[in-house]
Amino acid sequence: MNRRQFVRAAACGVLAGLPHPHFPESPDWKSWRIDGRRLNQHLADLAGFGRNPQGGVSRVAFSQADIEGRAFAMELMRQAGLDARIDPAGNIIGARAGSQPGALPILFGSHIDSVPEGGNYDGDVGSLGAIEVAQALAERRYSNRHPLHAVIWCDEESGLTGSRGFIGDLPDEELHRPGRDGVPLADKIKRIGGDPDRIAGARHGPGSVAAYVELHIEQGGILDEKGLQIGIVEGIVGINHYDVTIRGFANHAGTTPMDRRQNALLAAAELVLLVDRVVKAVPGRQVGTVGRLVVKPGAPNVIPGEVALTVELRDLSADKIASLWSRISAEAREIARKYDTSFDYVLQHTNSPALSDAGVRAVIADAVQGLGLSSQIMPSGAGHDAQDLARICPMGMIFVPSVKGISHSPLEYTRPEDVTNGGNVLLQTILRLDQQ
Repeated sequence: MNRRQFVRAAACGVLAGLPHPHFPESPDWKSWRIDGRRLNQHLADLAGFGRNPQGGVSRVAFSQADIEGRAFAMELMRQAGLDARIDPAGNIIGARAGSQPGALPILFGSHIDSVPEGGNYDGDVGSLGAIEVAQALAERRYSNRHPLHAVIWCDEESGLTGSRGFIGDLPDEELHRPGRDGVPLADKIKRIGGDPDRIAGARHGPGSVAAYVELHIEQGGILDEKGLQIGIVEGIVGINHYDVTIRGFANHAGTTPMDRRQNALLAAAELVLLVDRVVKAVPGRQVGTVGRLVVKPGAPNVIPGEVALTVELRDLSADKIASLWSRISAEAREIARKYDTSFDYVLQHTNSPALSDAGVRAVIADAVQGLGLSSQIMPSGAGHDAQDLARICPMGMIFVPSVKGISHSPLEYTRPEDVTNGGNVLLQTILRLDQQ
């Protein structure tokens, strides 16, 4: 078997078990490609907004760097022939009118805000990839049937703010509650050109969008390790954050005998190990992490009297997450009793799992096959705006490799050829969705 036959066989394997879409016979558009050099140059240009000394970006949502990066992206939209505007939730929407009366819009895009000291590809590839797709269609004078909307969601990193506003899940209490910096979210949205007083105008209900497709870097190492070019996302994991408080008794570290202590940190340490053990004991791809630990009073000569920590559990199944936590919390109470401490928790945050649409997956797979690229179906272990869009329309995601699986880091890197592959899959997916 030569390389061409191998690639085609691998691509065909992805289609197994998925419905086969039908498209009009028009071979010309199937040969269309984006300008990969232009897309990669735009990524390099965007990296200048919020560039940090480590080589990545600190383009945190609502910062001056974010505002400037958004202005750059809107100018690229206009150059691509899109009608660019900012909706009340702060999302940037670049619209291309459709020719078919009453056709629902097809949305595609991502985000450009970053974590502090982040990388140059997370979100950016999908956002600028969407604009490049619009540019490619404009250059070929393509007459799309559906309205096509390239979207840059606001504030993805700290809570999917823009996509939640788009589907009407941004409550008034959250908008006006001061954040950790003391500034209400509503004021921040105004800072980037949104209008939180008209937030209801951003809401889109179920059935208002034909489909949503998001191109994104994998942020993991599976594609890179296997030498695969494209990931077709089967779903985005659910995420539960359990805020745990263990209370003992703070006392003098020099005068309190070892057998008379109520050391909250000892109980917390066992709980951290418990999470790792329970999550590993169950077959599957679930993950569990304790990434926040606050010890009080935090003095070297005082026995820790209280520990606050957060247990994060992720999986495609909400039932599995609940089952894991049931086992963890039951054993945690036994640990607390062992050290004469108390154990309390609250479910502080939850994101429901979001499965991609089988029909959209089939369209993506057909695009991948047409391009002769290798691929596999895989879950997303990270949260994305796509999980909110899945609540109102058919959703699909396209992954491209992250070198060494690094993300949320200045060392984050996706090769130019992989960026180009992702842009071409997005282009061909949007063309197929528009004509289906």
